Amino acid sequence: MKISDKDDMQKEYNFSKGVRGKYHQRYHQRSNVVVLEPDMADAFPNAEAVNQALRSVYRVAHH
Repeated sequence: MKISDKDDMQKEYNFSKGVRGKYHQRYHQRSNVVVLEPDMADAFPNAEAVNQALRSVYRVAHH
């Protein structure tokens, strides 16, 4: 994917009252972003599928 040099901001976007980094700390406390390889993304198309598989593996490994 190529990032465009064109400014894609629309006129109706208004961030004048936005607060930079407002949720930054909370995001890092409660999230763990993982990028799947394409073949794994096909097998696990969403977070629910990934979590279900990981829970199954965890149960087998720890019981």
